Amino acid sequence: MEVLIYLIPIALFLGGAGLVAFLWSLRSGQYDDMEGPKWRILDDGDLQENSAPVEAAKRKVS
Repeated sequence: MEVLIYLIPIALFLGGAGLVAFLWSLRSGQYDDMEGPKWRILDDGDLQENSAPVEAAKRKVS
C-alpha cells in the first residue's frame, strides 16, 4: 500500500499531461479539417499532372 503514495501522483500527472496535450491540439487546429485527409488518400495526383497522355490513350480506344 505504500506504493500508492507514488502511483497516484504519477497517474494524476500523466492524466493531466494528456489533457494538456489534447487541449493544445484543439487550439492549434489539428481537428479543423476532418474531411480533407480521407479525400487526399483517394486523390491520384500523378494522373492530374500527366493528363494529356491519358486523354490521348482514351481517344485511341474510343
